[in-house]
Amino acid sequence: MTEAARTPTQIDTIADAWVDTLAENLPTLATYIGRSEFNDRFEDFSPEGRDRLIDEARSTLSALEAATPVDDVDVVTQEDLSRELRLELDLHEAQWHLRDLNVIASPAQEIRSVFDLMPTDTAEDWSVISTRLKAVSGAVDGYIATLRAGADKGLLPADRQVREVITQIARYTSDGGFFATFAGDAAPEEGQLPASLARDLADNANAARVAYDELAQFLGAELAPLAGDKDAVGRELYALQSRRFLGATIDLDETYEWGVEELARMVAEQESIADQIRPGASVEEAIAFLEEDPSRKLHGTDALQRWMQETSDRAVEELGRSHFDIPEPIRRLQCMIAPTKEGGIYYTGPTDDFSRPGRMWWSVPEGVTEFDTWRELTTVYHEGVPGHHLQIGQAVYNRRELNSWRRLLAGTSGHAEGWALYAERLMEQLGYLDDPADRLGMLDGQRMRAARVVLDIGVHLEKPRPDGQGTWDADYALEFMRRNVNMSDEFVQFEVNRYLGWPGQAPAYKVGQRIWEQVRDDVKAAEGEGFDIKRFHKRALDMGGVGLDTLRTALTR
Repeated sequence: MTEAARTPTQIDTIADAWVDTLAENLPTLATYIGRSEFNDRFEDFSPEGRDRLIDEARSTLSALEAATPVDDVDVVTQEDLSRELRLELDLHEAQWHLRDLNVIASPAQEIRSVFDLMPTDTAEDWSVISTRLKAVSGAVDGYIATLRAGADKGLLPADRQVREVITQIARYTSDGGFFATFAGDAAPEEGQLPASLARDLADNANAARVAYDELAQFLGAELAPLAGDKDAVGRELYALQSRRFLGATIDLDETYEWGVEELARMVAEQESIADQIRPGASVEEAIAFLEEDPSRKLHGTDALQRWMQETSDRAVEELGRSHFDIPEPIRRLQCMIAPTKEGGIYYTGPTDDFSRPGRMWWSVPEGVTEFDTWRELTTVYHEGVPGHHLQIGQAVYNRRELNSWRRLLAGTSGHAEGWALYAERLMEQLGYLDDPADRLGMLDGQRMRAARVVLDIGVHLEKPRPDGQGTWDADYALEFMRRNVNMSDEFVQFEVNRYLGWPGQAPAYKVGQRIWEQVRDDVKAAEGEGFDIKRFHKRALDMGGVGLDTLRTALTR
């Protein structure tokens, strides 16, 4: 950050204006990146709101394509933002938004989850929260209108997703659910809430509960009877979603076959490690042995949170001395237990000014109270440093070169999650997983990600099952996943439902890792003896988030 800042160009101006457009039209996204001026409202989730945003995307794409790059930074911005805008138009043309309902990343969750990221330090913060709670009803109404428009056209989510979201909503709106406890626990850091604000907060939280109950009623009474039991979305839609999550176009059939081979390789590697843990033991026997080791077990979410934080802090301190240049603002990572109980571990990036740090969240499923450190050590590296937090935090920090779109919004799951899996293997190479148990845990995750490539493409393209007994379906997917992961059945069921309703996202992890490794090897081959891995990592991370086709082109240009 000591070098002079780059003078903004015409393309930077267009990209920055697109961020402003998104923030104004998508206030939940604005909250995510730390733009607080829209924190008191939601976007228009109706079909008309979507149409307005698409008109803005067309206008931005036209301006971007007419601009002339002045340097390599501009070239990357133009390539990548154009790619994203064209994909957004393609998805709109395919009318994906009219059937956008799933168990993890659809408006049904986004309307609620934005409250996790809102500041709660002052009475004024809680006043803004109260206003947004009041706006939940309008947001839900718009979303219902969109799903109803889809139903009128025969564009429907699978019945499985409808039923699972109804169950989620029941947890949100119960007397002990999110809205009741969120409002009931409201307290600024200093002082008490004014009585009038406390009443408004309670009333508006209750109104949000009512709105979500109305969404559940709509889903059960109107959508469920129309929704079919077919989970597969088909090759055409799947190809679009794969592009969305990778920022790259891949051969789906070749990738499926590669996934089968990669899964077999992961299994063989696990079997070798299992023998090191207990000579002659199978993978299942080695895991059972480790699960009986009290020194490797955590009890309760408080213990889990403390262990996550301590592990993360130690990695930041040690890697910052020896292997990476980690700027001071990025050295702060908060490890959090999520307020929901839906399963999943995820990362949210820092705000633009780092006033809200990067956060690792663990949404612990109902009834899960024990956690194995050998299984989860690599998860902390994946979500923290050198994984997501280093990657995303470095992009936010790199104001010298990157416009706000490049720093805060660009990128794909394949870029981010591919880097995180790449980082897991890097930590193994650096000696942080020398304990065979910890390596087995890392391989457990890598095996799961390989299995997801096969499962996700297999189900949605309705490919022949590996056992030759018909084609992939949800039942076989669940059986297949149970064979390839060693986790609670609640987690496995949630994961499979996630894949079935969010096509193309799950394979982006392992396929993204594959592309990251291919790009590194291509650069290494081109540079020969002059190749320096630290320089490669810095060049790659300084680019911020980009699609993987853009990454490949930029680093091998």
